[in-house]
Amino acid sequence: MQITSKLPRVGTTIFTVMSQLAVQHQAVNLGQGFPDFDGPPLLREALARAMAEGKNQYAPMTGIPKLRQQISAKIARCYGRHVDPDAEVTVTSGATEALFCAIAALVRPGDEVVLLDPCYDSYEPAVELAGARAVHVPLTLPAFAIDWDRLRAAISPRTRMILINSPHNPSGAVLERAELDRLAELVRDTGIVVLSDEVYEHIIFDGREHQSVLRHDELAARSIVVSSFGKTYHCTGWKVGYAVAPPALSAEFRKVHQYVTFSTFTPAQWALAEVLEKDPGHDVALPAFYQAKRDRFAGLIADTRFQRLPVAGAYFQIVDYSAISADDDRTFCEWLVRERGVAAIPVSAFYETAPDARLVRFCFAKTDATLEAAAQRLAGL
Repeated sequence: MQITSKLPRVGTTIFTVMSQLAVQHQAVNLGQGFPDFDGPPLLREALARAMAEGKNQYAPMTGIPKLRQQISAKIARCYGRHVDPDAEVTVTSGATEALFCAIAALVRPGDEVVLLDPCYDSYEPAVELAGARAVHVPLTLPAFAIDWDRLRAAISPRTRMILINSPHNPSGAVLERAELDRLAELVRDTGIVVLSDEVYEHIIFDGREHQSVLRHDELAARSIVVSSFGKTYHCTGWKVGYAVAPPALSAEFRKVHQYVTFSTFTPAQWALAEVLEKDPGHDVALPAFYQAKRDRFAGLIADTRFQRLPVAGAYFQIVDYSAISADDDRTFCEWLVRERGVAAIPVSAFYETAPDARLVRFCFAKTDATLEAAAQRLAGL
């Protein structure tokens, strides 16, 4: 049978490829972005209790009321905004599902969606499946900052959505309030929707404050904000996230969500609701927790020839390896996992057209033992 692919340029993701190579070569996996430690004991105990109590059937399509109420309370505490838990909060099967549903619900064939490169690899396929065109605007190196002139030039009458990500994967760059003001100016008096990927919202360093779109009245009125419990509670395999949007946008979002997953893992929803209620300060401690890991990893590779780029948020460290090798980043990562036993991710995987730079991404959301084992293998480079 002849099959014409809807995603002809898409193969197996680089994250899967590098994780498979890590297993094959018994490498320390600093590639795929997941912690190698468990979430809080209270959360795991709450999950087991929810299952034992029989909370194992379909949850409401939008999420159990208690969890949506706790999400609303968290947003009020963190960002000073009241969102209606019934009309503006939707629990999803991970942030990737939420991003896909937002694009599928609001983007039509012939539309354009502006993406800021480097960007997470699920963005463009979702745009293409909607029949739209991704317009890539590169961030400026080495700070991975928005080039506002290029962004303005990329907006056309066909632009339906701009997708932003802060703290940023893969670079760890963060948006400041003034940049949200500039974005609001760009989309004012247009029909452009902002899709804000904020899955690393609580992992931010050096005393910074996360500038959620939810803090910005003008942007919040035209945005869908996507968050991730997996990132916040070190349980990426649970695949629980949520989307927050004004009622009209949420209504369209839910039309798609109900036919993609309908509802999300019920016991986890009850467990997360309980932990949000009993330990509302968990996210407050995350910046210091992950900043210690950032600084620990930085110290461990300080004697190598890797040049570390600044990390303001998220749990990734980009390094420049040009003093070590002239190979392209994919070739270098394959050599690194094969010859040194450490898996990383080539930054070119996050680009439509990669810049002339030799950059790879390490994940430092790992135990000290894992980071130390990786550093030992990287010693001498």
